[in-house]
Amino acid sequence: MEKKAKGTRKGYTTGACSAAAARAAVLGLVTGAVPEAVDCELPNGQQARFDVSDAHCDGLSAHAVVIKDAGDDPDVTDKAPLTADVRLLPDAPGAVILKGGAGVGTVTMQGLGLEVGGPAINPVPRRNIEANVRAAAAQLLEQCGLEVTISVPGGEDMAKKTLNSRLGIVGGISILGTTGIVHPYSTAAFRASVIQGIEVAANQGQSVVVLTTGGRTEKFTMRELPELAPACFVQMGDFLKYALDTVVKCGIREVVIGGMVGKLTKIAQGETITHANRSAVDTDLLADIAADIGAPSAVCNDIRQSEMARYASERMEELGLIDPFYRALGQRVIQTLHGRYAGQFHLRVLMCDFDGNKLAEAAGEV
Repeated sequence: MEKKAKGTRKGYTTGACSAAAARAAVLGLVTGAVPEAVDCELPNGQQARFDVSDAHCDGLSAHAVVIKDAGDDPDVTDKAPLTADVRLLPDAPGAVILKGGAGVGTVTMQGLGLEVGGPAINPVPRRNIEANVRAAAAQLLEQCGLEVTISVPGGEDMAKKTLNSRLGIVGGISILGTTGIVHPYSTAAFRASVIQGIEVAANQGQSVVVLTTGGRTEKFTMRELPELAPACFVQMGDFLKYALDTVVKCGIREVVIGGMVGKLTKIAQGETITHANRSAVDTDLLADIAADIGAPSAVCNDIRQSEMARYASERMEELGLIDPFYRALGQRVIQTLHGRYAGQFHLRVLMCDFDGNKLAEAAGEV
């Protein structure tokens, strides 16, 4: 069999591995033995098979481990032992309670869309873990509930190599992943695919290209711009500079950027590679925008002290200033890119929240 080119092999997220470990442990409770491998449904609807290790079951509780394989994008969690401990809750039939154990971070600050004091298990993995648990448990849930604890031995040390502490996540890593699959975003292969996507649009005679930072923002822009051909939409990931340089080279005159607050702030502050590990979000910039649209100085100071762009968004929503805040942020993006690409294209910025709902838009000449 021909080997795949280096740099393109996909892997699985911490969320997918957690769901697989949880499903395996539940199957142990149902059948009396934890399987050596388990088929798990990913958040994107695909099925994947995971090897299971360190498994045991005593009839009241079960334990299973799935070792994460990050493919050709080996981040700090590659080879991490995603561990699930499941126990029966006789007094709570139908309930599935998800907890974080050792090595899974605890949320200590607002701005992540997660409960303060709860485990750093993001919403999509949380739903995916529960869905796999319920699918495996079947009739067992009619008699009792299940408590699922996800832990990551060594996770506290892994987290020291991430930005988690800056985000107020302490004591471990985050359980992440919106599709279940890790793409090698950090590789030259992905960068080349961004350039290629824009060139394909230009070669098809398209006059507009829509650049998005990921799957959620692409779905959002496709809903907003149904009249555009699929070739117009290019997931640029973190590679803004390569995307816009290619737009100019190909002579495309209309650009749409779809994004959420974090990446848009990085673009507004002048970052051309917007990867989370490259630089911190400039919350001073967000505080200045908040002040410009009339937010109280105490709120602006809180935003300045925060490390998260999402915190600013939440505070603006509380004050009923979300629309002017995002419109002002969009204009900052346009102003910043005008300094680098003056006269090269017309830019429209579409902004959405973390569920893909439109918040605002801005437009102007670059």
